[in-house]
Amino acid sequence: MVKMETAELETDLSLFKYDSLEQLPPQYRDLETSKRTERIEAALEELGDDVVILGHNYQRQEIVEHADFIGDSYQLSKEAANADAEYVIFGGVTFMAESADIITDDDQTVILPSMEASCPMAGMAEALQVDSAWAEITAAAPDANIIPITYMNSYADLKAFCASQGGLVCTSSNAHKAFEYAFEKGDKVLFLPDKHLGENTAHRMGMEDAIAEWDPWDPEGKAAAEVAESDIILWDGYCQVHERFTTDHIEQVRDANPDAQVIVHPECRREVVEAADKAGSTATICETIETADPGETWAIGTEIHLTEHLKRWHPEVNVLPLCGDACMDCNAMRQIDPNYLTWVLEELVAGRERNVIEVAPEEKELAGLALERMLEI
Repeated sequence: MVKMETAELETDLSLFKYDSLEQLPPQYRDLETSKRTERIEAALEELGDDVVILGHNYQRQEIVEHADFIGDSYQLSKEAANADAEYVIFGGVTFMAESADIITDDDQTVILPSMEASCPMAGMAEALQVDSAWAEITAAAPDANIIPITYMNSYADLKAFCASQGGLVCTSSNAHKAFEYAFEKGDKVLFLPDKHLGENTAHRMGMEDAIAEWDPWDPEGKAAAEVAESDIILWDGYCQVHERFTTDHIEQVRDANPDAQVIVHPECRREVVEAADKAGSTATICETIETADPGETWAIGTEIHLTEHLKRWHPEVNVLPLCGDACMDCNAMRQIDPNYLTWVLEELVAGRERNVIEVAPEEKELAGLALERMLEI
């Protein structure tokens, strides 16, 4: 198997988890901005409390301005579960909508405006790949109790797999606690799909010398027996946005802004996290800017839309994108544009459900167990 580049991951329809990829009807493709806003607001007024809109931190302004809640993926799912709305419109990507379906009530329906909003990193750890790797690694270490941990940024079937093998889910803020849980229960950890978060977590725990990497794309890579000797096995996956940040970006921003402090997401490369002043989840990044003193300068290494939101929401703080004009948005998030939002809302007004996300019952139960174990820690 040849490892695909990010662009291929985003355009190869065989990698999409859902078969039904409804295209945006032609009449919605060239809506004028003000008219589109009027139509969205009219649909929301008609639907009333029957609908709640969730806007991920990485979404563009034209989406979050209509959102009832803005935040991280799992935080948003919890907001949906606590809402009485019959319909949950998730302005995020597929795995996020799946998580919402897992924890919301059975009488709530989760809708993803565009089915093409499929996270490339989640697609780097497909169930068939993981099953094959698991068979090889466990066969190479038959006496070891390996506990799989999957990052929240993964499909429901991978969450279910981890639960079935005694593992759990984690977020970027509690990954170290998930590792602690795993080592209490077993001997080794298989962490998927983000190798950078896994490596940064291992360093946080003082286990940087216990790491091996499993590359599912390289048939000539390390043998399972060699990888299984390590206590922490990292899946070779990554976030296309956060992997782009380099230590050169940090040096450049500090040269141009001597008083600048740098905060980055732990999905960044290890050397970038080491060079930054602070690292943390999107919630930590938001809190850091919210509590910054007026006049402070912060360069942020994360998805550009969140940086732009924070700059707009906190004008008293000098907020900079870490890589300047070279910073990129999340291509998967970009698929959720306001035209798609207009379409799915007006379809609901007409009594038609589009792009419903529904996790299979058995998978839903197991994935829910993986999430419950995370909450227990």
